[in-house]
Amino acid sequence: MLNEMFIMIFTGFAAGLAVGSGFVAFLTVLGVIPRLMQLSKTEKYVRVYEWGVILGAVTGGWISLQDNTFLLPIFFIILIGLLNGVFVGLLAAALTEVLNVLPILAKRVGVVDQIVVLLMAIALGKVVGSLFHWLYFVDYW
Repeated sequence: MLNEMFIMIFTGFAAGLAVGSGFVAFLTVLGVIPRLMQLSKTEKYVRVYEWGVILGAVTGGWISLQDNTFLLPIFFIILIGLLNGVFVGLLAAALTEVLNVLPILAKRVGVVDQIVVLLMAIALGKVVGSLFHWLYFVDYW
């Protein structure tokens, strides 16, 4: 019994290290967070970004391991959905910028001078999509 528990703890810890290392490498190699700071002109808040990523990853990992149901008022559910949408939208926008998807798309479509509008449309689309998902598909009653 003790050996099985030790193996499970060791395996979970090793898997967490592997996934965490991959996540950090992903963010570091692609330069997602620095590009996101550059796009939003918030370079002076680098420590806030660092702690946000750390606390978000730890909190998200901890919540995903729990079997809890949060009974929150509709206001908080809408706020959580909105913040999730903002996060996904900004992450998607930063990833596409880093990978030069948007400049290539803008050049082919012929809207090079409106790339900021294209970027904001993607981010706002993600926000609206996430909010719609939370309000329509998540059973909060």
